[in-house]
Amino acid sequence: MEAIVQTPQLVEKEMIPSLSFKDIVLSEHNSDLDRQIENAVRLGNAYHTKVSIVFIDDEGLKRVNTTIWAKGERFICLKGGIWLPISRIIEINF
Repeated sequence: MEAIVQTPQLVEKEMIPSLSFKDIVLSEHNSDLDRQIENAVRLGNAYHTKVSIVFIDDEGLKRVNTTIWAKGERFICLKGGIWLPISRIIEINF
């Protein structure tokens, strides 16, 4: 049986507040993702480096290229004060 690979839809970070994150997504604690986020925050603050964040909203897989400024308990803060739930992040690419 073949796996179906969905290509993430590229979105602008300004669109994120209009996306829906109402469906509950139970994700395991992922220490690799935590490290990716911590590294992205350091790069964002020190060098203004953009990363590619692959995440899932209630409609499907999305991707945004932006700078991560901060990490909280449940959300990351992107450039422009936009918040994205950590539980919806699939991966961060540098």
